[in-house]
Amino acid sequence: MNDGRKTILYVDDDPDFLDTMRLLLEANGYRMIAAQTAEEGLKAVREHRPDLIIVDLMMEEIDSGASLVRRIRALGVTVPIYLLTAIGDQMSAAIDVHDLGLAGVFQKPVDHTALLDALRAQLGPPAAG
Repeated sequence: MNDGRKTILYVDDDPDFLDTMRLLLEANGYRMIAAQTAEEGLKAVREHRPDLIIVDLMMEEIDSGASLVRRIRALGVTVPIYLLTAIGDQMSAAIDVHDLGLAGVFQKPVDHTALLDALRAQLGPPAAG
């Protein structure tokens, strides 16, 4: 299933955010793999070897996104990872971006232009489809 598009894994337990992100990413030339739990996310990392990962901070537990990032890094995965949070600046300030090896943190609702700019900076321009 290699059509030249970069693969982005998006892990979020909110189906509406998954749908919105899929529309955004696919309309902009990326392939999206969705996972609704940390365990599904780990499985998808192993199976699909995404080029970039986006993880929601709050899923099953308040910091399950941060825990998932640690588990992904423990597998030796070095692709860029972005964390999304709806909690606000206090929690974001408590997240050690360098400790987790994050490429960045975005607030929900996500600024689509900023996100796409970040993806292009990490992955280069999307493949022409």
